[in-house]
Amino acid sequence: MKRPHRNFYGRRKGQHLKDSQERYLAEDLAALSPGPVDWDANPDRTPLDLDALFGGRAVWLEVGFGGGEHLVHQAALNPDVGIIGCEPYINGVAMLLGKIRKAGVDNLRVFPGDARDLFDVLPEDSIAKAFLLYPDPWPKTRHHRRRFVTPEHLGPLARALKPGAEFRVATDIPDYVRQTLEEVPRAGFDWLAESASDWRAPWSDWLSTRYEQKALREGRVPHYLTFRKT
Repeated sequence: MKRPHRNFYGRRKGQHLKDSQERYLAEDLAALSPGPVDWDANPDRTPLDLDALFGGRAVWLEVGFGGGEHLVHQAALNPDVGIIGCEPYINGVAMLLGKIRKAGVDNLRVFPGDARDLFDVLPEDSIAKAFLLYPDPWPKTRHHRRRFVTPEHLGPLARALKPGAEFRVATDIPDYVRQTLEEVPRAGFDWLAESASDWRAPWSDWLSTRYEQKALREGRVPHYLTFRKT
């Protein structure tokens, strides 16, 4: 299979990592791999064996987990579920690995790269729930095509999700809400809101992240959007 050209926008690495974070990456990351995802390791794009990976448990996915607070929270809350976290920013990956050590959860796998590469090798109709929490807003109009809520990302995500799977989106950017409500239904999802509280109030199992706390301090209003794959 020919490798597609994919532009990547955003940072891969930020400020200098702490010695402990470098150690987490060296000692823990490989063991938490979901399997061969990168094109060099899996040029034929053979689907991952999720049943073997998680012992037949339902599989959830978080795209862009930031520092990993929510991902570890969900893993601890749902030990009967396997969860894959995808994040290209290596500083965030290192932060997550430290949290995994502290929490002692064993039902997480981590892909430190582009979600599109992961989507290539997720089996069709294999993911039971997905999270997109405070994604990069790309506020400039000319950059809106870089947002996750575009057909380039939503089409492969919808293919990987089971019929009836839940897709949660949290954002504090009004225009991101607008684009989400336009594009996600076009990709084959129903928006489940019936009243204003359904997007104003967080989910019952929600853990507010550092990013959300910053948004609240700066006066931005979170929106919690819940969709279901048709």
